[in-house]
Amino acid sequence: MFKACHKAILLAALVLFSATAVAAKPAFKLCWSIYAGWMPWDYAQQSGIIKKWADKYNIDIQFVQVNDYIESVNQYTAGGFDGCTMTNMDALTLPASGGVDSTALIIGDYSNGNDGILTKSADSVAALKGQPVNLVELSVSHYLLARALENAGLSEKDIKVVNTADADLVSAFTTPDVKTIVTWNPLLAEAQKQPGAKTLFTSAQIPGEILDLLVVNTVTLKKHPELGKALTGAWFETLKTMQGDGETAKAARTQMGEAAGTNLAGFDAQLAATHLFTTPQLALAFTSSPQLKTTMQKVAEFSFNHGLLGEAAPSADVVGIETPAGVWGDSQNVKLRFSDEFVRLAANNQL
Repeated sequence: MFKACHKAILLAALVLFSATAVAAKPAFKLCWSIYAGWMPWDYAQQSGIIKKWADKYNIDIQFVQVNDYIESVNQYTAGGFDGCTMTNMDALTLPASGGVDSTALIIGDYSNGNDGILTKSADSVAALKGQPVNLVELSVSHYLLARALENAGLSEKDIKVVNTADADLVSAFTTPDVKTIVTWNPLLAEAQKQPGAKTLFTSAQIPGEILDLLVVNTVTLKKHPELGKALTGAWFETLKTMQGDGETAKAARTQMGEAAGTNLAGFDAQLAATHLFTTPQLALAFTSSPQLKTTMQKVAEFSFNHGLLGEAAPSADVVGIETPAGVWGDSQNVKLRFSDEFVRLAANNQL
């Protein structure tokens, strides 16, 4: 009787210990929204690649889709998630300028035609002078327009920006009153079907400036470097899986395309305008390049000129931006970091 009770107590203790050990496994939640360059994260979770890498480092990782892009970034900034997919401009103007120390763990790609200026009334960007241009104000579309005008010897004072919700841009472009829009795929591809539509300028003309990132809270990443290792390993395994014309690759891209509301052909068309860094070596070379620091200076100056760094921001360099090539901005207030630590491990097969 005593032995039976003793065994029962021991078994109960083991079960309790096991449950406690499982509960103690570090768990992380990241959010993402639909965009060609971010669809691999959803596939990585659905296919089990995320779980495989999380298990390797004895952690749990969950990706949560948020339908509204800006809302996803706001929820990350508010502490609702440990990481989030976002552009380089939004990483600076939302979490970083809001005081949340954030690390761009992975630069997945840059827009290479996924963003563009579309018109029915002009033959060149210079010919837009004096005309209204519809776009989502203060978005990367706004940044693209500013860079296009700069290249044409104009400024925003020479045109009239009309703030238009992304959900309304394509339908607005079908009306006689709206002659020029700036938007991103898949909206851009849809609007290009309109009779007389002409593409004046795309992100392919400013390569490497509109970046798509996976951003992780810096404090969390420093405390749990295993999170950075697992995410980086999962990312590059997913990219390898989706490359080429094999059945596995096509099936992966088909799944991503359907999740994004299109098909394989539509998704491949979007990928063609997305410069993916398909290997850790390519990602490492770009992240380590001095170009990144120069680009972020341009982004910071645009953001300051449009009041995106906060009303109290005294100058464009108020937020320090750390890159492998050096810091731009206030070195005593670094809040956005582009890290090559984990992608370097991947490049050297050390994950």
